[in-house]
Amino acid sequence: MVSERGLEVLRVIVHDYVASREPVGSKSIVERHHFGVSAATIRNDMALLEEEELIAAPHTSSGRVPTDKGYRLFVNHLADLRPLSAAQRQAIETFLGDSADLDEVLGRTVRLLSQLTNQVALVQYPSFSRARVRHVELVSLAERRVMTVLITDTGQVEQRLVELPVAVDDEFLAELRRALNAAVGGTELSAAAALLADLHEGFRPEHAVVVGLVVASLAEQLAAGRQERLVMAGAANLVRTGDDFSGDLYPVLEAIEQQVALLRLFGEMQLDAVDVAASIGRENASFGLSQASVLASGYTSTGSEVARLGVLGPMRMDYSTNMAAVRAVARYLSSLLSER
Repeated sequence: MVSERGLEVLRVIVHDYVASREPVGSKSIVERHHFGVSAATIRNDMALLEEEELIAAPHTSSGRVPTDKGYRLFVNHLADLRPLSAAQRQAIETFLGDSADLDEVLGRTVRLLSQLTNQVALVQYPSFSRARVRHVELVSLAERRVMTVLITDTGQVEQRLVELPVAVDDEFLAELRRALNAAVGGTELSAAAALLADLHEGFRPEHAVVVGLVVASLAEQLAAGRQERLVMAGAANLVRTGDDFSGDLYPVLEAIEQQVALLRLFGEMQLDAVDVAASIGRENASFGLSQASVLASGYTSTGSEVARLGVLGPMRMDYSTNMAAVRAVARYLSSLLSER
């Protein structure tokens, strides 16, 4: 059982170590913080923290640094998140508010979150399994090339180029466009592909191949709206903090490259659209991230389930500021997407 003063000693060790990257000793704690007790008393408190495996000595006769267990206790007792400045909040609104579509919104989101936290930023694409088809458009780019455009009621736009074996005219494309929208307009993405399977039967045999290619393209677009995937930015920040990872960065970089592992980690974190969750150190061992921390929150979009966004970095990070940034960006992203 850690005493109240012990928790406060742990708190200042975390803060000082995050700020300086130098092990923290009892003398510096007494000099820099107002505990009203002697260095010997602080050393006793630190000894108890070390017995609980909350801090450790990286070198003989050195100060102490937090362990992953120590960071976890620190985060669990983090009463308040350090609020973002007015300028930071304005930057979020300005930078994200100018986005044209979902892809640009999420791309800007990870770049902004990476800049705010100096960590790797991750955003999961929302799964639009409950979204509905608003409109299907066919755009003729050449006699044998057509662009299929799928637009959902959530504002998501998916485009594909289709190379055709024969030339088609505008009259045929208009007929096919009408048939496609009659078949799937207003239906959920999860059900739309099945409704297109027999569409070719309503066209002349010479057009059946073209209809089949267009339907196949739309089927891929419908599936893309239901797939789980991530967009990320700021991987270069790992190099800047490389000294915080013992050994090399390869396991962390490999885990980042394997989006499946990160999606599984996101899925196991208990998230909603309000709170920020943290997964620290050995809690991430099964995902190849035993020396990293992941902070995440949920965001929502019309017609989608709660999706995740967050940051990944070394255990030595500014949890209060980073968690506040993740929460603020998640809330603004939910608000922005709900208006579209």
